[in-house]
Amino acid sequence: MRISRQRGFEGWYFKHQKGDDMLAFIPGRAESGAFVQLISQEGARQFEISNWTIHNGVIRADRCWFSKQGCHIELPGISGEIFYGPFTPLCSDIMGPFRFFPMACRHGVLSMAHTLQGGVRMEGHTHSFDGGLGYAEKDSGTSFPRSYLWIQCSDFPKPCSLMVSIAHIPFCGSSFRGCICAILYQGREYRLATYRGVQVERLTPEHIILSQGSLLLDLEIAPSHTGHPLRAPQCGKMSRAIRESCNASLQARLWNRGKPVFALQSDHAVYEFVPNQA
Repeated sequence: MRISRQRGFEGWYFKHQKGDDMLAFIPGRAESGAFVQLISQEGARQFEISNWTIHNGVIRADRCWFSKQGCHIELPGISGEIFYGPFTPLCSDIMGPFRFFPMACRHGVLSMAHTLQGGVRMEGHTHSFDGGLGYAEKDSGTSFPRSYLWIQCSDFPKPCSLMVSIAHIPFCGSSFRGCICAILYQGREYRLATYRGVQVERLTPEHIILSQGSLLLDLEIAPSHTGHPLRAPQCGKMSRAIRESCNASLQARLWNRGKPVFALQSDHAVYEFVPNQA
């Protein structure tokens, strides 16, 4: 089945992590065609896809498939299967009321954390994710924000998964700095967002401080490298270059009413920082 004409873009991000080993697949389609991107600690690769379908929640990209149950990979030099445990979605749409408005980019969190079984063999080396953790999200629209910061981590000493995105958002002829943050800690969800009154107290590539009501979140970030190149959407086509760092160091602290909720550290965060080029 050939790919029908696509308006804008849609892409999924399936991340697999076990210790230092991280592998993410990004299947998607845009006006420039369908694709699968891969990123690991070794680098990033892009594959053009000729046959693409979505049916009953299963994404098929040539000989690969992706779903809530797992993924099957058959790409040049790369093959394997990873099975997913039950997804852990958020209590509600991370976009909040903005989901009802036309947006250049819509973000969705599919699963904050799920268990993994299986592995992928790549260039003669097997990446085993038995007992690891996965994360899944989706983006759609026409373009990524012109500048943004995104960080995600699920590998902490205690059960915790965190996602933060702060971006320049064009909206109704104007623009604003938007923030969405979701934290799942020991079974409880914390959310900080523009539509809930979050204040960005500090924003640098290495340090984020967010406050909202009784909550205060402090993140210190130390990327392990300058990042691997990925293609990103611009005006519906995958014509933009961004960089993503794997296994970045993250110090995360959360307070509620002045009392510490957690202070956690991980060396396994994924991180993108795209500065404003305007």
